Amino acid sequence: MSSCCTPNQNSHKKSDHADHDEHRQQVRSAYAKVANSNSEGEGCGIESSCCGVSDDGEINALISTRLGYSKDDLDNVPSGADMGLGCGNPRAIASLQPGETVVDLGAGGGFDCFLAAHEVQESGHVIGVDMTPDMLSKARNNATKGKFGNVEFRLGEIEFLPIANDTADVIISNCVINLSPNKAQVFKEAFRVLKAGGRLAISDVVATVELPEAMRNSPELINGCMGNASLVDDLQKMIEAAGFVDVKIEPKDESKAFIRDWAPDHPVTDYVVSASIEGVKPSTTCCG
Repeated sequence: MSSCCTPNQNSHKKSDHADHDEHRQQVRSAYAKVANSNSEGEGCGIESSCCGVSDDGEINALISTRLGYSKDDLDNVPSGADMGLGCGNPRAIASLQPGETVVDLGAGGGFDCFLAAHEVQESGHVIGVDMTPDMLSKARNNATKGKFGNVEFRLGEIEFLPIANDTADVIISNCVINLSPNKAQVFKEAFRVLKAGGRLAISDVVATVELPEAMRNSPELINGCMGNASLVDDLQKMIEAAGFVDVKIEPKDESKAFIRDWAPDHPVTDYVVSASIEGVKPSTTCCG
């Protein structure tokens, strides 16, 4: 029996791995273009990237203020760190404290990492993870430019974090987990690297109804943070299956105003919105 079934199972797993790798490479290529864009080069619209990002600093600042960031936030990061890539402000729900260790999944140019660094102060530590080498170089250059000694950036996939167990007090992420081909694994990894009592504070795009196949199969909409969005109920189950408690997913209907701009030729707001996502890794308990 086992000899009959095993080849099929292995073949299925290999196919899944190949599909996941192809998906990641497609996303990595799109975001390398974003990282390398400049005012004289190609823009970063839906054809090549995510979330309506522009290569114009003033436009990115406008995008970020629409997402809930303040002018002080924008003034407190190195120029070039704000790439307009988000769909919310995870720090608004993170309740960061001095001395905490924060991990940012999909750090991009380091924008949220630098803002978190101000809140955790010199006694705290921020680790940004990104799978795109070009983004990593940009973030590290920004950290040097801004003299952020308590921030580091590591190359890695968010499904397989280059971080030890029980490291972080808080995990933040901004419009990145929707891009993953294996979100359940992302949440398992988040649970692993969080300390007991640690918490999730995530802004991401979620599906409110099942997406049509045309959206799911569109590389442009996948790279644009829409085509690979998961249903709210499915996300809730994934997060709870990973071990988190007190899970809250709050869709933001007001986000339709800016998501509509990401793909003006598609009725995307009929299917997706931004949401805040929270969860807690249970504290260690002792039984007598």
